[in-house]
Amino acid sequence: METNEETLYEAVVVGGGLAGLSAAAYLAKKGKKVVVLERGNLGGRAVTLKLKGFSFNFGAHAIYGRDTSVLRKFEKELGIHIDWRDFEPNKAKYDIGDKITSMPANIQGLFNTSVLNSLGKIKFTFEIFKTMLHMEKGHPHMSIEKWMEEKDISADVRDMMLTLASSNFFTREPERIPSDVFFNYYQRLFTTNKPVAYIGGGWQALINEFVRVIEENGGTIVTKAKVEAVEAENSRVTAIQTTQGIFKGQEFVFCIPPKELEKIVGGTKIEHFIKQYSSYEPSYVYVYDIGLAKRIEVPYTYIYDKHNKMFITDISHYDETCVPEGGQLLQAIAYLTEEDLKNKERIQQYHDKIEALYDKHFAGWRDHLIVPRVSKRAAAQEIKWTMNQEAMPLYLPDYRNVFFAGDWCEGKGQLSELSFHSAYETCKLILQKYSYV
Repeated sequence: METNEETLYEAVVVGGGLAGLSAAAYLAKKGKKVVVLERGNLGGRAVTLKLKGFSFNFGAHAIYGRDTSVLRKFEKELGIHIDWRDFEPNKAKYDIGDKITSMPANIQGLFNTSVLNSLGKIKFTFEIFKTMLHMEKGHPHMSIEKWMEEKDISADVRDMMLTLASSNFFTREPERIPSDVFFNYYQRLFTTNKPVAYIGGGWQALINEFVRVIEENGGTIVTKAKVEAVEAENSRVTAIQTTQGIFKGQEFVFCIPPKELEKIVGGTKIEHFIKQYSSYEPSYVYVYDIGLAKRIEVPYTYIYDKHNKMFITDISHYDETCVPEGGQLLQAIAYLTEEDLKNKERIQQYHDKIEALYDKHFAGWRDHLIVPRVSKRAAAQEIKWTMNQEAMPLYLPDYRNVFFAGDWCEGKGQLSELSFHSAYETCKLILQKYSYV
């Protein structure tokens, strides 16, 4: 195998998903000589697919708590352009079976919703304020269900808190979330002025911006570079063997899931470390998007079926660039369990329930359908927040030049925010070694 003709890289980033691209862009902007190695196409799970004039995102390109998101730091420090499209809370509704009611996404929605009675609203508001004031922090060894039992939370408030957790953590089992993770997340979400935002142009627009920063600052991006092995000596990684050659470096940032990483680190001390995390259970969802020739106007852009734990978002309401003129793009997501994935009949039931939800809220969609897109088991996040799973640390003590980033790592937020936050913190650790920050 030939060695890459370039001289020693200061940072080798393995993985070209959101974590890898944002880390590489940040390091390149700070003057590091960077190379990104990606086995396939850039974006990882955050890609945009164009079909018949529609731009389908693999997963909603929503950013939670955008005014406090690390992506805002990247936007400012890297000079990237993001076309923010803010979610409209007053257009978010709950389908509670016999009627539609406001989603308690803000104070107005809370006092308009029928999910809670008047006393329940007061109790729920009290719990929110305690969270905002950091009076409740939870415990890493106590699930949110156990915490609620010990605090004797009333049934209606408990149901409301778990419903919110289910929708924000993309899980059918919100009761298993560690209580400290639960409260850390909501302390941030309840205090933000922009709880949810979309990106005009989808994930591809953001990927293009990261690529631009990397290349403008002398960075190198190598696609179709499948990693085959990691070379190490004297407690340091020295090079990465790929199908595109060998890449030597000083610092190495691995932005690929633990299960993939375990396959390439055999014979090194990294292997033992990774085994602790390679049994992660990803958070899976069923995604059923539809591209319509004509808009179907309804008084909401987000509808959550509380009973079936699935929702529909009118993506094109926020990002008109994803549809041909006059068209509409709707995205439906249902949360899955491990048991669901093993049962084809249950998977088909989710498909049928989503179509029934489309029928109920977007009547006539079948007449305007141009293209559907279905992902039967999309990984919304590589780590499912449960009591038996801990996030991976950002660095490896035994190898001082090995770092990690991704939505399976330690950090703040959920989904894409975890990728951005872990990448940002990892970059700070690397740059501190060279007194850059």
